Amino acid sequence: MSQVSDRLSMIDLFAGCGGMTVGFRSEGFNPIMSVEWDLAAAATYAANFGESHTRWGDITLIRDDEIPQAEVVIGGPPCQGFSNLGSKSVDDPRNKLWKQYLRFVVEARPQVFVIENVERFSRANEFQLLLDEADHGVIKDYELTPGVLLAADYGVAQRRPRTIVIGSRIGKIPLPDPTHAKVPTGDLKPWEDVRSRIGRLDPHPSTTELPDSMTEYFGQRIRGEFKGVDIHFGRQPTPMSLERYDHVPPGGGRFNLPDHLLSRCWREKKTGTTDVMGRMRWDAPSLTIRTEFFKPEKGQYLHPQWEPDRPDRRVNRVITHYEASLLQDFPRDYLWCGSKTEIAKQIGNAVPSGLAAAIARQLKKYLN
Repeated sequence: MSQVSDRLSMIDLFAGCGGMTVGFRSEGFNPIMSVEWDLAAAATYAANFGESHTRWGDITLIRDDEIPQAEVVIGGPPCQGFSNLGSKSVDDPRNKLWKQYLRFVVEARPQVFVIENVERFSRANEFQLLLDEADHGVIKDYELTPGVLLAADYGVAQRRPRTIVIGSRIGKIPLPDPTHAKVPTGDLKPWEDVRSRIGRLDPHPSTTELPDSMTEYFGQRIRGEFKGVDIHFGRQPTPMSLERYDHVPPGGGRFNLPDHLLSRCWREKKTGTTDVMGRMRWDAPSLTIRTEFFKPEKGQYLHPQWEPDRPDRRVNRVITHYEASLLQDFPRDYLWCGSKTEIAKQIGNAVPSGLAAAIARQLKKYLN
């Protein structure tokens, strides 16, 4: 192991399929332990980064003496971890997973830790409890820098806001400055757009199924490994769905549908949920890629190709799993394990690797 890797060792908790590790590894960090309870996600992580340091299972079963020393701990404990029902005790059983994250920080004694979570976390009671732990609790040696970062501001072709908290015991570390902007000025670059990620892919996938292959991780048989075009598969929408898709222009959504194609709930709900049945735009970042991106009724997930005067040049389908993974900044040759639904969940839950890389670059300035 190189001197740089030793100095930039990291632990990834609640690692999912490895979105944060992709970004940190690209900046020279070396994962020495990852922990993930979901088998399919853990298998995907292991397929890309190695099984030897990947722990699949309940984080509470990892003993203190099994936790290695590391320079950095990263991860996103589930946002329901700290109870907002009145108890501020980190020993509250409802806070178990947050307690585990803090336990790893105490045992690994990193120079820096990074927590990522949903945007609303920064406004939740749970967040105040984290601040309390830094003030007089188990992480009182760490100075916190919290904030909400927009992935598009860091070169990701997606408008995805995430709360990021940097905890440091080597002096305060500010959040990274944006490198991109919707209206760039100075040294800022323009936002990356959907075309830059999926514009060269076949707009008409040749299959609707995953290949029939199996692999083994952690002594368990699981579907995979799949890569690239393996997860570039389509779906089989109904004739009514196809008619709905055909009415939606880039940037549009359910409000573009004629009355006879509206569902009852859409007809009665005249405001809100503007991105439902939405179509992406080639020249803009996507909106947040969620775990059910394959359902157009869940957001703006229709393929961006649509021309007003050329019905024959419209692509009336939702984005594929492969397209979603590229909009999440996963490498084109990334390996995937699991069923269609399991892989979609992995993709939607991940931190865009471009955002993770921006955070990693910021930490390196101080760790070096």
